[in-house]
Amino acid sequence: VIQAVFFGICVLTDLSSLLTRGNDSQEQERQLKKLISLRDWMMAVLAFPVGVFVVTMFWSIYIYDREMVYPKLLDNFIPAWLNHGMHTTVLPFVLIEMRTTHHQYPSRSCGLAAVCTFAVGYILWMCWIHHVTGVWVYPLLEHLSPGVKIIFFAAAVIIINVFYLVGEVLNNYIWDTQK
Repeated sequence: VIQAVFFGICVLTDLSSLLTRGNDSQEQERQLKKLISLRDWMMAVLAFPVGVFVVTMFWSIYIYDREMVYPKLLDNFIPAWLNHGMHTTVLPFVLIEMRTTHHQYPSRSCGLAAVCTFAVGYILWMCWIHHVTGVWVYPLLEHLSPGVKIIFFAAAVIIINVFYLVGEVLNNYIWDTQK
């Protein structure tokens, strides 16, 4: 969903840019700048770090033991192309976006705070679902003791923050903004 919303905003930004080109309306220019800021924030805080996290974690666990993250039973409901749409194509598309469009990253402290907020919120949401239903969203969590779950969740937050930093460094390298 994050990727779909993000790329929808990218298309909207590009269309708005094309439609306002040559127009002297300051209001349209102001609105376009807001849209570009939203696009850049979403790329920095959500699309890149969450996308890379999903691809690396999903396929790492899948290769180790697919039943822990994507039970074979799901093949009856989710076709292989959709699985790859959710867990594979995210990475090349987000890398293409980074290479073709310069994104202005927020300050490092604000960016990391936003990434942490998202990650902790997602973890709390998973815990809430487990509390209400008695079932973990990801079967892997059923196999972890409470202490190991805490370590796993803390490691996940750290890893997604590292991916935020990797995105920032990669963006700066591609667009050579740190001279």
